Amino acid sequence: MRLLIVSQYFWPENFRINDLVAGLLARGHEVTVLTGLPNYPDGEIFQEFRLNPAAFADFNGADVVRVPLIARGRRRIQLLLNYISFAVSACIIGSWRLRGRTFDAIFVCQLSPPTVALAGVILRALKKAPLAIWVLDLWPESLRAVGVVRSRMLLRMIGQLVSFMYNRCDLLLAQSKSFIPQIAQLCADSGKIVYFPSWAESVFELDSEQPAPEVPLRQGGFDVMFAGNIGAAQDFPAVLAAAEILQADGRIRWLLIGDGRMAGWVREQIGRRNLQHCVLMLGKYPVGRMPSFYRHAAALLVSLKDEPIFAMTIPGKLQSYLAAGVPIVAMLNGEGADVVERSRSGVTCRAGDARGLAAAVLQLASLSDEQRAQMGRNARAVSASEFNRDRLIAELETRLEQL
Repeated sequence: MRLLIVSQYFWPENFRINDLVAGLLARGHEVTVLTGLPNYPDGEIFQEFRLNPAAFADFNGADVVRVPLIARGRRRIQLLLNYISFAVSACIIGSWRLRGRTFDAIFVCQLSPPTVALAGVILRALKKAPLAIWVLDLWPESLRAVGVVRSRMLLRMIGQLVSFMYNRCDLLLAQSKSFIPQIAQLCADSGKIVYFPSWAESVFELDSEQPAPEVPLRQGGFDVMFAGNIGAAQDFPAVLAAAEILQADGRIRWLLIGDGRMAGWVREQIGRRNLQHCVLMLGKYPVGRMPSFYRHAAALLVSLKDEPIFAMTIPGKLQSYLAAGVPIVAMLNGEGADVVERSRSGVTCRAGDARGLAAAVLQLASLSDEQRAQMGRNARAVSASEFNRDRLIAELETRLEQL
């Protein structure tokens, strides 16, 4: 098939869409990617891209078509302009740069913002090709949950825009089962909505990895590691409150890997609360380095705020954690917590419950090595059965062929 992938975020940014494109290429498909200029999560266009943009025009054989956008920056107004600029640029400049090309199907990776799907809708009409949208974030619910937008009128308008796009596609792929009824409220034809979760990239095999040298070594400790976006949705006020509760326990150390819009606040709070001895911010690294960091983890932390929208979400990092075979400590509600509980791959507590998180960490720390190893084996088992990369990409391939 000749496939067009539309995604605001793409390599060299670290997103699962990179792995999906690699999987489709490996199956012999001809792939073109319409995307923006790499600037996530720092908010500035990557320096290596500025120096040599031609080096980022081909991804393992996929033609990468980039359109200009306003970088995310660090302020809300810049983020809004980033969203708007890509939507406009992809619709107008993207359509022009793809002129004369034909495609068998168009696939939109819809993280935040959903306006990325506007380009998919326009290209569907221009190219006479069916459109599939992978819904990885629910709008306007996510905006309301993190407090970015509070105006009911504006939220309603955003909901109408999302409904417009969903009603002009041929297939909607929901990242969690809980997403399906929410998407159905915005889509007249619920029959085109199917469950399609994320998976772990193939790099998450820890057995052959050497521990990352960036992590200070120590004996007899219990390291809780968070890896990923350090943003408002991840509820770092509750995470740091749990770290304060356990700060006198010399065994417990919190390792934070990643970056995001809350990273500066977290760094400032670590100093203000005198947590430098037990909370370490190690910076951001490519996804391919994550297994070496996971080798240091006694438990992997996944957290989301106490909001209805996040109870419907399976955080993308959860699949990577499961594949790594390390016990999970989850401060989550809903579907994500259910995956951990029924697979017996870790310990959970309610979202926003700092004391519950502290208790969950102590519970894991009190287990024997064999008990924690069994949790790790359980995690890998559910990863293989429910979130298998090859099976899911093959399923997507079949659905696109059917379209």
